Amino acid sequence: MNASNDLPSRLLTQLIPWRNAATWRIAFSGGLDSTVLLHLLVSLAKTQALPPLSAIHIHHGLQAVADAWPEHCRSVCAALGVPLDVVNVHVRPGASIERAAREARYAAFVAAIGSHEVLLTAQHRDDQAETLLFRLLRGAGVRGLAAMPRQRPLGQGHLLRPLLDVSRAELEAYATQQGLSWIDDPSNDDHRYARNYLRQRVFPVLAEQWPQASMTLARSAAHLSEAQGLLDELAQIDLECAMSASAFDWLGLRSLELAPLRALSAARQRNALSHWLAPVTKLPDSDHWVGWDSLRDARGDGHPVWRLADGELHRTGGRIWWLSDHWRQPVSGPIEWPEVDRPLLLPGNGRVILLGAAPSGALCIRYRQGGEIMELPGRGHRDLKRLLNENGVPAFVRGRLPLLYRGEQLLGLASLQGFDRGTDGSWQLIWQP
Repeated sequence: MNASNDLPSRLLTQLIPWRNAATWRIAFSGGLDSTVLLHLLVSLAKTQALPPLSAIHIHHGLQAVADAWPEHCRSVCAALGVPLDVVNVHVRPGASIERAAREARYAAFVAAIGSHEVLLTAQHRDDQAETLLFRLLRGAGVRGLAAMPRQRPLGQGHLLRPLLDVSRAELEAYATQQGLSWIDDPSNDDHRYARNYLRQRVFPVLAEQWPQASMTLARSAAHLSEAQGLLDELAQIDLECAMSASAFDWLGLRSLELAPLRALSAARQRNALSHWLAPVTKLPDSDHWVGWDSLRDARGDGHPVWRLADGELHRTGGRIWWLSDHWRQPVSGPIEWPEVDRPLLLPGNGRVILLGAAPSGALCIRYRQGGEIMELPGRGHRDLKRLLNENGVPAFVRGRLPLLYRGEQLLGLASLQGFDRGTDGSWQLIWQP
């Protein structure tokens, strides 16, 4: 059987686990690959019970010729009876226009994909081989060399690449056989773009000596993906040993106990931390992992910080804590609390709730400035800084901890056990960061 004639059944096999999705949305650029994917899905829908199909076209506005592409895509989708959304995005200027365009495109996809929906993209085996070689030349690790995953979460739904086992030649043969028309992006011939250079100049030379180069490189990417899966399993085992409870779990912050991590080899430390940090920040390259070494090995009485792309890793109280950029924003007070029977919203800092019979008088929330004194029954007047030290309050929390005041009298510290309630137990102050 001709490989292009076999494409519908091969595609359907890849899509079996996703047939209960709410919607299948096709990322439709109008180029060869996505045109074939769209046509294949419409053809399958005539004989198979599939989720509703729709398409989304991202218009980057990077070249004048592209202004005609949305209309082409509307025409194709109208002929096939597929609803189409055209989304205009702004591509931020920068050193890599390819990366900026991709980030803008995927941000639009995330915004468009709803719960239980699947976005189908048309990357194929040759794309996978190019990705592996491109990342190899950039010095990527195992995760990067695993290239493009067949599926991954995307926003509220999932991204699926069902054509990764199909060559570009097979897609072109199918398009020719079906009489399809598609857009040829002139920027694909611009060798200033690294991927274009690989596609136009490097891979033809490789194929002369190794005709199956794309297939074997894609197979290597699959092996590396499997290896990354094993590394992820190892990371989960190592992280379980460090996920002990903390007295400050109520903060809702991600944290790990440092001692179990220190007991691992340096490579396993990096592997575990990469796995733990991946959902919240871009990972550092190999040259910047020295920041982890400095944080890990700092003196016990220090409060070292490792700055990453989307937040900071702090070390305090024998633990490491992940703080998103939100936690780096300053807070200010005082904030009057005229209706203490209702939660008080704290700008940039969550809210506080007062349970029980509120203290008499006008109340407000303040933040620590230094020199605060709190009167404790049977202990007299105590310096707030010393109280926070004695109770192991993490340094990064102290400036955000809501303090309940009546006039100039410090009555309580939100959610800090032993200091968050009245002397008679008639009220309790709870902070929800």
